[in-house]
Amino acid sequence: MHTVLCRSVFAGLGLAVLSLLAATPASAQNVNYTAELTGAAEVPPVTTEATGNVRVSFGQTSKRLVYTITYSGLSGPATAAHFHGPAAADANAPPVIPIEGDLTSPISGSVILTDEQVGMLEGDQLYFNIHTAANPGGEIRGQVGN
Repeated sequence: MHTVLCRSVFAGLGLAVLSLLAATPASAQNVNYTAELTGAAEVPPVTTEATGNVRVSFGQTSKRLVYTITYSGLSGPATAAHFHGPAAADANAPPVIPIEGDLTSPISGSVILTDEQVGMLEGDQLYFNIHTAANPGGEIRGQVGN
């Protein structure tokens, strides 16, 4: 009888652990976002042969944004690059996440977001753009979304 009781207790504990694991909220996962960078997406639009893309992985628990940006065809060297927000695709906003260091493609790094920045990301209110001397307001831009 004691063996049966122990087995029942262990089986119950095992089910409880499995239930907790299954109930782990989605917020513990990474969410991927992308953006296509074009001159046409700039506000106002820019005529350029340059293109690029942004790939982002966001850890909802850690609030860490890991990014990789690739581009080609700019009119000259990149002079600045930022995530801007909050803004819809047809509006401009100030930089909220500057990219420091070497701006040669590919650009990669990570940053911990504030709660406000998380809201912008999850609300499709962040865009990324790359600036050049010929296009100081931005040469290519893309709205970050999933």
